Amino acid sequence: MSTIPELIAHKRSGLTHSRADLEQLILGYVAGTVPDYQVSAWLMAVYWRGMSAPEVADLTQVMARSGDMLNLSELAHTVDKHSTGGVGDKTSLVLMPMLAALGFTVAKMSGRGLAHTGGTVDKLESIPGWQSELSEAQFLAQARDIGLSLVGQSKNLAPADGLLYALRDVTATVDSLPLIASSIMSKKLASGAQTIVLDVKVGQGAFMKTLSAGCELARAMVSIGEHAGRTVRAVLTGMDTPLGHMAGNSLEVQEAVFTLQGRGPADLTELCVALAVEALLAHDPLAQTAVSQTAVSYASAEARARQVLQDGSALSKLRAFVQAQGGDPIYIDHPERLDVAPDRAELQAQQTGYLAGLDALAVGQAVLALGGGRERKGEAIDHGVGVEVLKKPGERVATGEVVARLYHRSGRGLETAHNLLQEAFAYSEQTVSVPPLILERIGEERA
Repeated sequence: MSTIPELIAHKRSGLTHSRADLEQLILGYVAGTVPDYQVSAWLMAVYWRGMSAPEVADLTQVMARSGDMLNLSELAHTVDKHSTGGVGDKTSLVLMPMLAALGFTVAKMSGRGLAHTGGTVDKLESIPGWQSELSEAQFLAQARDIGLSLVGQSKNLAPADGLLYALRDVTATVDSLPLIASSIMSKKLASGAQTIVLDVKVGQGAFMKTLSAGCELARAMVSIGEHAGRTVRAVLTGMDTPLGHMAGNSLEVQEAVFTLQGRGPADLTELCVALAVEALLAHDPLAQTAVSQTAVSYASAEARARQVLQDGSALSKLRAFVQAQGGDPIYIDHPERLDVAPDRAELQAQQTGYLAGLDALAVGQAVLALGGGRERKGEAIDHGVGVEVLKKPGERVATGEVVARLYHRSGRGLETAHNLLQEAFAYSEQTVSVPPLILERIGEERA
């Protein structure tokens, strides 16, 4: 067995670790026998030298198995979805009930939001009475009965990831592709689902700023899944502009329900359908087995995904899910009753012409300034504040026309949020070409 300094030197020289090497280092760190200064040195060596695909797969498995592994084996057709984070990204609230209506089982653990990106648990807690805590027996029984359960990440899932991320954050090694991929996928593997659909955001409001970087990350995560015996597919989507029109917890729940009612924004609907199609192409619950892309066509998968929006079955799944976890279903039938901050401020267009751009990051930061996000874990947030985007890139505007509305409480953070939004909108005298929302698809058959 090598010593820890020898393992650091090994990676510093660009050599490959064995699974045993990674277990010695990572599990030793979790157990407290390997000090953080040695792991910090190793992280920097990885940052500069990288890791091979099998090596990243082994690292992810070791991280996943550093704590509890959720056992979903008693559930049929399990699927999980992960987004790399965006602004106005209420996709899970729409997609999860869609998947349940399509015959999948979604038994998901989800985190809370941090900085400018919101968390699914935060959004659901906008619904009075909804609880994020279930016993494991309740969690599994609910998933089996209605096809959908979601709890806060309370189990000891992949503790190595939390410890490593804290070190990455203070050692300038966050933006290392092997470390990003293993961080995301270690929690997905520990969460137990057989099929995993990834929404990899690309653009100003995302962690990955370029399509090439996003594709590289997506391919790495798909490869990790293949090595672990899971089916993983990824959709790369643009995040230069917020998704939908609403950013802020209660506002996003309202927009998600509107989408399940068949009257949501086109971009949100398009993305949720695209992700549902990927799940169907990976595994068709009706066929009782994993299927190839040739067995389920894009056209038939898309038709089925749209059908559960049109016939109300996905909305019924959301209603049942909310009620099962203590929430009042009246807010699903009448989302306009959700608590929204009573004070309003409007942002007007600065010139006549076309919207050339809308910086998603600035919109997310505006919500944060209003009190709708947290800068540190554990901070309380105001579920009712947020931003409504009335005009999006490509649309024509006139000077003085309202392009955004801010929902605030007694002016808290309003000036900062208003200034951020003022800078977020870019204008052009010429017509503007809007890039597609779906940029790329990556999966086993396409790799």
